[in-house]
Amino acid sequence: MNIPLLDLHCIHDEIRDEIRAAIDEVCDTQRFILGPKVEALETEIADYCGVPHACGVTSGSDALLIALMAEGIGQGDEVITTPFTFFATAGAVARVGATPVFVDIEPGTCNIDPARIEDRITSSTRAIIPVHLFGQPADMEPIVEIARRYDLIVIEDAAQAIGAEYRGRRSGSIGHYGCFSFFPSKNLGAFGDGGMVTCDTAERHQQLMTLRGHGAQPKYYHKFIGGNFRLDALQAAIVSVKLRHLDDWTAQRQTNSERYRAAFAAARLDAAVVLPEAHENTTRHAWNVYTVRLTGGRRDEVRSALGAAGVGAEVYYPVALHCQDCFSYLGIAPEDCPESVKAAGEVLSLPIFPGLTEEQIQYIVDQIATVV
Repeated sequence: MNIPLLDLHCIHDEIRDEIRAAIDEVCDTQRFILGPKVEALETEIADYCGVPHACGVTSGSDALLIALMAEGIGQGDEVITTPFTFFATAGAVARVGATPVFVDIEPGTCNIDPARIEDRITSSTRAIIPVHLFGQPADMEPIVEIARRYDLIVIEDAAQAIGAEYRGRRSGSIGHYGCFSFFPSKNLGAFGDGGMVTCDTAERHQQLMTLRGHGAQPKYYHKFIGGNFRLDALQAAIVSVKLRHLDDWTAQRQTNSERYRAAFAAARLDAAVVLPEAHENTTRHAWNVYTVRLTGGRRDEVRSALGAAGVGAEVYYPVALHCQDCFSYLGIAPEDCPESVKAAGEVLSLPIFPGLTEEQIQYIVDQIATVV
């Protein structure tokens, strides 16, 4: 078989006419930056996430950046986050001139460990950025409580977790801000870059809207410096179409996760393959990817075997952020976040996209069984 890590044909073929109609409508209006299509998507995402406000931006990376800018976080400030995530999370902190402070992960979920956060708070701490990794919300209740006690801002990095729920609340609705990515590989992907920031107050929303247009309010008058973070109308129109199908696609991902669990159980690979663990407070997992852990140093061998068998698999992420060269100035040793380093050597993400069949999942598990 030939099974890619993500097959977008399974998603796009069934809604091709809807997407083309949406693109044609934008072309007819010639409103290509911001405008009615972006405003409509902002309303739809706010409603979907259960928040009062949303602001369309250029990417998930810029969503993180603009949220930090909106709170005036910069030089001399510290922001607590996880070292086991995509680079953009800590990269945004560094880009505003603040210092990322890395807190190790829970081994079961690979999300930031709330029990370790309070020990890292100092008088310079301004915010916490929990990441909802692989589609599963971080354990938000203790994080929000810690933030409340220390008067900290909570910025949810929900780039991989739109539609995920923590105790019945949607990702992006629990902290002060929620940051989403519409990168094409995401559960709700555009045909290029795009992102969204949700927030909890009208004041924060106005600040975001001003910042994304170079800080101009009104036009050509600048009381502070923003950036060019404006969302394209074409991307907004495409995402609006796909949003109508998102819950169905999420349900298919959830079904595929159960198929994996059943297939791995039947293969009796428990000693070698650790399956992803759902936290007790996760009421809806979005399953952006299906990430297993291979023990005994077998990960790279399994990945090679899958590739030889025509199966796409990827390592998210091979190097914990506190071990990246660009953060060497922080003086953090690998052993300071041991669970993140261990995860980086064991994780392997498998296909779980909508349209993946039970036969294909069984084939993937069978190939893994030949190695472990």
